[in-house]
Amino acid sequence: MKTRPLAGSAALAAAVALTATACGGSGEPAASGGPEKVTVWIMKDSVTDAFLDRFRTGFEAEHRDVDLDIQIQEWDGIGEKVTAALASKDAPDVIEVGNTQVAQYAASGGVRDLGDRTAELNGADWLPGLAEPGKVDGRQYGIPWYAANRVVIYHKDLFARAGVTGLPKTQDEWLAVTAKLNRGRTQGIYLPGQNWYTLSGFIWEEGGDLAVKDGAAWKGALDSAQARAGMDFYRRLQALGKGPKDSDEAKPPQAEVFAKGEVAQIIAVPGGAKIVEEINPALKGKLGFFPIPGKTAGKPGAVFTGGSDLIVPEASTHPDAAYEVVKALAGEKWQTDMARTMSYVPNRTSLARVIQDDEGTAAMAAGAAQGRATPNSPQWAAVEATNPIKQYMTAVLTGTDPARAAATASQSITKTLGS
Repeated sequence: MKTRPLAGSAALAAAVALTATACGGSGEPAASGGPEKVTVWIMKDSVTDAFLDRFRTGFEAEHRDVDLDIQIQEWDGIGEKVTAALASKDAPDVIEVGNTQVAQYAASGGVRDLGDRTAELNGADWLPGLAEPGKVDGRQYGIPWYAANRVVIYHKDLFARAGVTGLPKTQDEWLAVTAKLNRGRTQGIYLPGQNWYTLSGFIWEEGGDLAVKDGAAWKGALDSAQARAGMDFYRRLQALGKGPKDSDEAKPPQAEVFAKGEVAQIIAVPGGAKIVEEINPALKGKLGFFPIPGKTAGKPGAVFTGGSDLIVPEASTHPDAAYEVVKALAGEKWQTDMARTMSYVPNRTSLARVIQDDEGTAAMAAGAAQGRATPNSPQWAAVEATNPIKQYMTAVLTGTDPARAAATASQSITKTLGS
């Protein structure tokens, strides 16, 4: 999660005409007797060049009949580029896509169903937040690759100064600790009013959802009792700090606010701590991490899982070799290497052990086991484009009747998902 924010779905721009050459696909099969040239699209900054070099060398050593052509793609404009590639006869063989983009691409009909391979790929152990959005109408189009999710980053000195000696394990404990921290110049937590990915986790923890499928159609579900309970918890937590009620974590950048040293907690991916330390080096070594608490102490709270899946286009000219690439990247050897290299959460819950020595990543992995993704509708990106969820949050936090605000937002989501 380097240049791409943890936003999951990315709105597709208007479709543009791309030639088969522009798609940069796999081209013609290799001449008889020569190795197959397998083209793999990897997104910029998803992994390091060194990791890709290790993977290419290792894979080709084990598959003498394959030459890997790994092509780095920019996130800007990738939606229309992938859509065009899937519709062409010259598609790449493997493509990395955002986990919540799979439904959009599967709707085009150009993605291969790999559902018959899930047992071989240890699919029963996959992180739900990666596996579920990769599965559409019972077909597994996306194979989980890596994940990242939000945790609580806290200021150890401020916790000690307030006499907080134990980290909260439940939502009730979290509220009590945060209230204790919220004294004088210290904000108990900096939580902007429109951090809707965090709200999503609170809603899921209550058993609610952002939208649900009703027969063949989708409808907004923010007006359910469970979803409204999630919003009420958000309201209570948000009040224990001075976060703006009408903007998100980017305006102003919450890392800059936290770096001033008067905020006890923020909710962010663990890498956010490095940004804070770059802004204020005096905080180096003073920041800690814990999973977002749930309703009970037995497990962390539900969280939004961002990350990437791997897909194989129907137009791949080397589908068997493409599957071998996916199998390797999703397998234990390269999952372990990538997790340790990039501080990502591996695609399997059982592999969380490989990152236990890193406090931030370990907290993230604990939360990832309760990870979820946005509703698996091809139209969800259109919901994010106008984002009535943000408007709903601000309305509730500024005094609008919660039931009325939830009904309005749910109606907007239903209309967009039905368009």
